[in-house]
Amino acid sequence: MDLTAVRAALADTARRGRVPGMSLAVVSRDRVLHFDATGYADLAALTPATAETVYPWFSMTKPVTATAALRLADQGLLDVHAPVHEYLDWLRAPGSNQPTVWQLLAHSSGLGNPVPVKWIHPADAPGPDQEHMLRKLIARRHAFRYPVGGRGHYSNVGYLVAAQVISQVTGEPFTSYVQREILTPLGMDSTGFSYPPGRTAATGYVRIPRPLTPVLARMLPPGTMGPRYDGFSSLNRFLVDGAGYGGLVGTVLDTAEFARLHLNDGLAVRSGSAGPGSAGALTGHAILQESTARAMRDIHVKGKKFDHSAGWFRKHTKGPHGSYVEHFGTGLGFWNIMRLYPERGRAIVLMSNSTTSYGYDALFSLVLRMPWT
Repeated sequence: MDLTAVRAALADTARRGRVPGMSLAVVSRDRVLHFDATGYADLAALTPATAETVYPWFSMTKPVTATAALRLADQGLLDVHAPVHEYLDWLRAPGSNQPTVWQLLAHSSGLGNPVPVKWIHPADAPGPDQEHMLRKLIARRHAFRYPVGGRGHYSNVGYLVAAQVISQVTGEPFTSYVQREILTPLGMDSTGFSYPPGRTAATGYVRIPRPLTPVLARMLPPGTMGPRYDGFSSLNRFLVDGAGYGGLVGTVLDTAEFARLHLNDGLAVRSGSAGPGSAGALTGHAILQESTARAMRDIHVKGKKFDHSAGWFRKHTKGPHGSYVEHFGTGLGFWNIMRLYPERGRAIVLMSNSTTSYGYDALFSLVLRMPWT
């Protein structure tokens, strides 16, 4: 198959968006269809971006957290429709109406979303204790800013709570549970809650005028800002403080394996090799029940910009290629998207090292039109 047009579209997407580097993966239910990259993972060293380049996932972690919670529900260990205070007795909303675990996952718990500008720490330093961080956030005035069970209001704090519930139920750190029960069975060996050793990591970049760089530096934890290159301010390697809402770090190919889990309604399918076009074989390992995975894609909570379900969201209008669900992973220095087209049996993951968004519709439309065999 001639993939010249796809490669050209990827490069054009990065050029128009002024993105230093970008990595792409396309999968079907049974195999990797295509992977590619364009530009640079690091401008100073001119290190090319590849499909093996490691990027912070940011909020693309949320579907993984939701999957972890619902796996426990499938096993009868967690009731997602129970009030959260049945698992965390210190967490209650004002009034008699209390949020459920499902409402946490679908952003209808009523929790607010403080701006997480400083919620990062150097990659070589320990992060904050997750429960202590959460308790401080909940203790703030107006932690619950909206009616419980009402319209969807996106909340990182809600996913911190969900991760703490998972830790409470399993009796172990949220991160170790996710690693053992989701990442390892899917063969996601280049993804975790720290930078994997021996892997090339993308440097994050912020396109900002030089005079404003000191202003941004004062807003961030000390040592976050790095040198400037070609109109960008670089960022030193960091991790997100909240593992449950945005802590994963990994490659576009690993992200695509997670997307493929959901294309297969919760059944783990492993590729025969790392190359595109290699067919996978059913492993027989169901991470989620089929009905559970499908329920996650049932977008029913109306929100301002997006409508939500457990771990996935969607813009108010459907795309030209049928229904989809997706999640962005955006933050300081990086902008990612993972989108599933269940009706077409396709998923696309795009990861980049630029803070600002970019136009990806033309690229995605072309990918979906390709006659993959």
